[in-house]
Amino acid sequence: MVISDDMLIKTCKNMIETILLSLPHATKGTIYQIGPMPDLRAVRVTSGAREGNNGSITWGLPGVSDYNFPGKSWEQYRDSRCGLLEAMGWCVERQKSWTADNPQEDARSVRKQLLGAVEDRHHMEPVLVRKWDLYGETLKDQVYPVDWRGESIWQDTDYAVVAVIKIHFHPDTITRGDRSTKIIKKLSRSLGTELFSLHLRETLLKAREDLSTERMTSYNALVHELRNILIKLSFISSVINTEISYLREQWEHELIRANEGLEDKSALLSRLNILLERHLSEFDDFHELAVLGRALHQDQAKLAELALLPEKSEQWLNHKIKPKWARLLAETPRWSACESEVRALLERLPKVFRIGTEPAYIARVAHLPADIREQWSKLAYIDFGVDKVPLLDDIMALLERPEITMLHKRQSQKILSFLKALVEIIPEVESRTNRILSNFRDAEKNGKNHFLHEV
Repeated sequence: MVISDDMLIKTCKNMIETILLSLPHATKGTIYQIGPMPDLRAVRVTSGAREGNNGSITWGLPGVSDYNFPGKSWEQYRDSRCGLLEAMGWCVERQKSWTADNPQEDARSVRKQLLGAVEDRHHMEPVLVRKWDLYGETLKDQVYPVDWRGESIWQDTDYAVVAVIKIHFHPDTITRGDRSTKIIKKLSRSLGTELFSLHLRETLLKAREDLSTERMTSYNALVHELRNILIKLSFISSVINTEISYLREQWEHELIRANEGLEDKSALLSRLNILLERHLSEFDDFHELAVLGRALHQDQAKLAELALLPEKSEQWLNHKIKPKWARLLAETPRWSACESEVRALLERLPKVFRIGTEPAYIARVAHLPADIREQWSKLAYIDFGVDKVPLLDDIMALLERPEITMLHKRQSQKILSFLKALVEIIPEVESRTNRILSNFRDAEKNGKNHFLHEV
């Protein structure tokens, strides 16, 4: 990623500070930069350790570390047939987190493998960014890294790992999949968004400098570069929608808390997966229905995790879940005993998707003022586009209200403020792009060989 060292260190320090403040049992945080492909060099950016109980953090890198600059190449930390197994290799290759909640059984502790000594408890989380957003049209030309068997990694995923977060904890304070690891995972997404935004900004600045000295003869290369910039700018709306989805998720948590006994989609989808698991193991692993069942299980778990708009949740249900259940129920009698329950659950889901906009449920959120209830329930369900930029001011004003105490509120405010500034320049960039291209065309038509001065 194209990010200046100062901005990268500042951003990583902010994230470590946010995590340590959010998790009082966390003792230290480190962030490693990963990339680019295919070398995937891992370099420690910065580390911060909590200092006593006064809330201050001591910053700096350890004097001796394999991951200090210039860091370790992919070949040095990836899994090997007979060599060491590192948690870093796991996070980067599989794009999954690693939690060392029992140091005695940590199969990827380098110290334990070399010296037989145990390390502390820690959690490592990869920071993901979409490959297309990083590389654009050049993605098809990228060389992918390979594992120890010589097989390419990441070709079957939409994401690339750009950083890894490592957080250390006091003894016996974390377990795999607990609240702390979920918070780190959620914040890793925010860090990915922020790093990509910085990458985008510096890419735009670089493009602007390049364009100021570009000659008429580089017309085709310029068109290609400008198209890449506009593609990346178009990504901003989806990033903003991701932040709004978090606002929506928090609103629905408030709603369920205030409406005792109210069904939520997670409970219904979890029940569907329990019913599915009853007979899934009865098939051979490679049986066609076993493959279908595993895909259905993943689709239902993913829908439970995502805070989608109601209409998009219904699309997911209709396109990814209902057809698979219909085929399972039609082609095997194994689920016949629970078929009526499955169908009932599928029919109840669309109504559950819309609980956040139901006036009767909203009115019962009595611990919040009426104006906040009205604003939150409306702003949380907008599908953002460039025509709705003014609504970002409403969202940021809502987050300023002290009655809203959702987690990571300050982080969301910072990200939305930065993205708002970016989305507001899209019309200007498009206008200048058209003028630049027009100048090049005119120069080509008139046979002039001049420098481009307007950027």
